[in-house]
Amino acid sequence: MSRFHSYLNSSVAILLVYKGEEPFGPFIKKYFAANKKYGSTDRKIISHLCYCYFRTGKSMPGIPVQERILTGLFLQSNEPNTLLEELKPVWNQQTGLTIKEKISFLQLADYNSTLFPWVNELSKDINKEAFVFSHLVQPDLFLRLRPGIEEPVKQKLRKAGISFQLISDNCIAMLNSSKIDGIIEFDKEAVVQDYSSQRVGEFMETVRQGHPDSVRRGPSDQNRVWDCCAASGGKSIMANDILGPVDLIVSDKRESILLNLEKRFQQAGITDYESFVVDLSKPLQNYLSTFNLIIADVPCTGSGTWSRTPEQLFYFKEDSIEDYAALQKKIVSNVITQLEPGGYFLYITCSVFKKENEDMAEIIKNEFYLELVQMELLKGYDKKADTMFAALLKKPL
Repeated sequence: MSRFHSYLNSSVAILLVYKGEEPFGPFIKKYFAANKKYGSTDRKIISHLCYCYFRTGKSMPGIPVQERILTGLFLQSNEPNTLLEELKPVWNQQTGLTIKEKISFLQLADYNSTLFPWVNELSKDINKEAFVFSHLVQPDLFLRLRPGIEEPVKQKLRKAGISFQLISDNCIAMLNSSKIDGIIEFDKEAVVQDYSSQRVGEFMETVRQGHPDSVRRGPSDQNRVWDCCAASGGKSIMANDILGPVDLIVSDKRESILLNLEKRFQQAGITDYESFVVDLSKPLQNYLSTFNLIIADVPCTGSGTWSRTPEQLFYFKEDSIEDYAALQKKIVSNVITQLEPGGYFLYITCSVFKKENEDMAEIIKNEFYLELVQMELLKGYDKKADTMFAALLKKPL
């Protein structure tokens, strides 16, 4: 048996064990740690074959796992490779075809509608075909360069021979496989942050320009920003960079996440902030401060990021959309009580589903009597990036 058949069989064995109960990245690392016979090249190839399988999404039900893996590999390959040459030599000669041509070549009927079968749930501005096919492409790695040190970071990357594309003055893109550990100081010099996530900064800029005094640092509790679903703090660091030093409050449901946030803030030079653990699906207790800006990057399906984590596409169940929409409404209704008159509410998801995006923005506007300032689906599917949604609303004076 050739090593290529061995790679394929190992991938099948792993996929039969994995049930989607945790992200595949940590799972496969633990699997390889427990099975030390695999070298670094083996691990890289086997992992890639597993991801090829997940990228086929909900398509080809009933097809053997081996065939799905190879189909995914073929659809994602832009040039011939040794594995396809060994296992599917005829396919290997056709890797230069477009996705549509490959689907026709394989005679996969209705492949684009079966890969992602929830197209009727998508936000209205999405190009459905382009979005569905984007799941067959590995997204890029994006860096947001911190203010004032953009050029030194670029110089470090050039000196290290790292190829990158300049998206804007402070945003660069590179291959996801780029090795930049040890080249730059993460969070101090540059933040690993997807392109669409960086574009949320445009909404913060609207706040800064439209109400410059609303987010300044001051002795009063009224001059505060609350990142209520802070996770690891990427939006907070960006708010600090765009709005200037603010009286920052961060919270999350998970204490372990806030510990990670603390380390990132130390690197980013943010030392003056408050943090607390809270379950925002329940009414707030004994927390009476009000805020000029509330950033609510709410829990969601994550459907705009599935090209990075295709296992989530593979295991997704449609009723989760309603579940997340209900959770989002609970969170919004609890935190919005802390918004002061004239303050801004920034609602964010990394979802592509209308019920989590435009429908929720409409609920916030109508049920909580806020004015819609700015709303946009931040498309990343045509830029090798995530797709997100953001809506900025304001409470009348």
